[in-house]
Amino acid sequence: MQINKNLIKNIDYSLILIILLIFILGILIIASATNVPELGLTRQVKVQIASFLLGILAMVGVMVIDYSTLGDFYKVIYVLSIALLLMVYIPGLGIVRGGARSWIDLGIIDFQTSEVAKLGFIVAYAKFLENRFKEGNHLLDLGFSLVVLAPFIGLMLMQPDLGSGLVFVIIALAMIFYAGLSYKILLLGPGLMAVMVPFSLQFLKSHQLERIEAFMNPNDPTLPGNYHVLQSKITIGSGEVYGKGLFQGIYHRYQYLPVQETDFIFAVAVEELGFVGGALIIFLYGILLLKIFFNGNRAKDRFGSLIVMGVLAMFFFQIFENIGMTMGVMPVTGITLPFMSYGGSSIITSMMAIGLVQNVFMRRKRTSFFY
Repeated sequence: MQINKNLIKNIDYSLILIILLIFILGILIIASATNVPELGLTRQVKVQIASFLLGILAMVGVMVIDYSTLGDFYKVIYVLSIALLLMVYIPGLGIVRGGARSWIDLGIIDFQTSEVAKLGFIVAYAKFLENRFKEGNHLLDLGFSLVVLAPFIGLMLMQPDLGSGLVFVIIALAMIFYAGLSYKILLLGPGLMAVMVPFSLQFLKSHQLERIEAFMNPNDPTLPGNYHVLQSKITIGSGEVYGKGLFQGIYHRYQYLPVQETDFIFAVAVEELGFVGGALIIFLYGILLLKIFFNGNRAKDRFGSLIVMGVLAMFFFQIFENIGMTMGVMPVTGITLPFMSYGGSSIITSMMAIGLVQNVFMRRKRTSFFY
């Protein structure tokens, strides 16, 4: 199966350029966080580059198959996405990392199955919502929509992976809203979530509860969950306006900052590049999100628009949550910063998500007031 020349002309190359810029910045910060100047090319840098190259191939693979064809198999994709989440319970394959059984051992790398499951959920949910909201806009529609979401949330709580569970919820609510559900009915969703919070807490492990308690009491340094955030704030503040300079960071070099190449990579970036560098990163992410929004708005059908808006919601929440937790305005959940944080499964699936956006944009037919 090949992409014809007309479709190739329709690719949004500016979107790819923005991702490349963010990725290059990420590689430089990962190199600094893993002390490349002294240790030489580290495993993290090699894996990240290799994962990005694999991600490009995966992105192209996603672009080749017409998204309308994917919609024809949305029920199969839905079931396969749930099966992916269940793979972590296969003996000898599923492993525990960071207190959560969210990974499978592929030998060369550990792969987080929920990353791919998010994309499968977006495609399947988009088709479900397109079909569901053709004839009405009722409370029953919200009920059915939440039932379709429930297996994913349940499995996330079982692992337990609070961060990924929140991503699924945000994706679903954003897609339901874009599908046309009345905001009055949609407001029942957060209300239902609030009722479910006490029930959900019993599935969380002690270190996750510590993070929530720390977030509720940010000024208490005695709480174990506040250590990461306090160190992150100190690291960010030390960067001041222009930063210490690339590869000149002190706090991460002497291991004051934990998980610096993954969860708290933004803090490393601001220490070395300062407020100006941090603002540049946020600006690039802002352009990325706007491009995705405009691309989704130009889709030829509702199904395509819903797919792109699901990807937009996923990226938006991951960016907001990751940067927010480094500053103490969001709880620490272990969500990575797309295209910057170290992680093979994260970078590959993020590229696949961009492949979905390009897939829809390449096959657009209508113009938009917003673009």
